[in-house]
Amino acid sequence: MITRLRSLAARWTLLVPVLAVVLLVFTWGRDLPGAVVALVTVVLAGSVLAAVHHAEVVAHRVGEPFGSLVLAVAVTIIEVALIVTLMVDGGDKSATLARDTVFAAVMITCNGIVGICLLVGSLRHGTAVFNPEGTGAALATVATLATLSLVLPTFTTSKPGPEFSTVQLTFAAFSSLILYGLFVATQTVRHRDYFLPVTKEGAVITGADHAAPPTGRRACISLGLLGLALVGVVGLAKGVSPTIEAGVEGAGLPPSVVGVIIALLVLLPETIAALRAARRDRVQTSLNLALGSAMASIGLTIPAVALASVWLSGPLVLGLGSTHMLLLALTVVVASLTVVPGRATPLQGGVHLVIFAAYLELALNP
Repeated sequence: MITRLRSLAARWTLLVPVLAVVLLVFTWGRDLPGAVVALVTVVLAGSVLAAVHHAEVVAHRVGEPFGSLVLAVAVTIIEVALIVTLMVDGGDKSATLARDTVFAAVMITCNGIVGICLLVGSLRHGTAVFNPEGTGAALATVATLATLSLVLPTFTTSKPGPEFSTVQLTFAAFSSLILYGLFVATQTVRHRDYFLPVTKEGAVITGADHAAPPTGRRACISLGLLGLALVGVVGLAKGVSPTIEAGVEGAGLPPSVVGVIIALLVLLPETIAALRAARRDRVQTSLNLALGSAMASIGLTIPAVALASVWLSGPLVLGLGSTHMLLLALTVVVASLTVVPGRATPLQGGVHLVIFAAYLELALNP
C-alpha cells in the first residue's frame, strides 16, 4: 500500500492536469459553493506546478530559446481565450478587461519577473549575466507593441474616448502579429545565439547544463500534459472568477484589479519557471520567458480582441490613463538601462521590483 502511495505521489504531475480538466468539465458554467471553490483553488495550484514541470521537460528536450517560446506562447493562447470568454460574458463592464490584463502582464513580466530573477540570480551567483543583444531586441519589441496598442488609443481622435477606430484597430492588430512573427524568426532562426545563456566571461552556453535530455516520447507526453494543465489553469480560473469579482467589488477595489488577478494567475507558471532558471544561473532564459511573455501577450491578445470585436456589442477600450502611461515609460527607461551592460546586481532587481510594487499599490489605490 505504501509503495502504491509513493508511486502515486511520484506521478502527481501526470494526474493533476487530467484531474483539472475533469473538474473543469463538472464545474463549467455553474455557480460554485464555497467548498467547491476551495477544491478548485487547490487543483488550480497543482495545475500551475504541473505546468511548470512539463514546460521544463519540453524546454530541456528542444533547448533554448525554443523552450521559453513554448511556454510563453502556450500560456498566452490560453490567456487570450480567457479574456475573450470573459469579455463575451461581461458586456459593457468588460470593455477595459483586455487593456487591464495586457498592461498587467507587461508590468508583471517586465518588472515583477525580471526584478525577482535579477535579484535572485545576482544574490546567488554574484552577478546576473545575460546577452544584451537579444534582450535589447526583445525589450524594443515589447516597448513598440505596448506603445502602438495601449498608448496611441489615448491620443487618437477618430473615435471619442481612448478607443481605436476600426481601421486603427486593424492596423494595430496586423502590426502586432508582424512584429511578433519577426521576433520569433530572429529568436529561433537567424540570431538564435543572441538568446542563449552566457557565462560571466560572455561566452555563449550552447550545451545542456545538467542531465541528458528526455526522450522524444516523454517530451511529447509532457507537451500534451502541458496543454491540459494550462487549459485547467485558465478554465478553473474562469470558474472562480465570479468569486474574485465579488470579492473585489465587496472590498471596494477598482474593477481593473480583476485584470491584475487574472494576469497573476495565468503568468504564475512562467514566473516559477523563470525563477528556477535564475537559480541555475541561466538569467538569459529567465529574461526570454519574461519579455517573450509580455510580447506574446500583446502580439496575440490585440489581434484576438480585434477579431472578437466584430461580434462584441460593447466598446473596446485600449488606451491607458496618464498614471499607467507614466509607469510604462518608467519601465521602458529603467529596463533599457538594465539591459545595456549585459549584467546586473541586486540593485537593478530591486529597482524593477519597486516599480512593480508601485503598480500594484496604484492598482489598489488609483
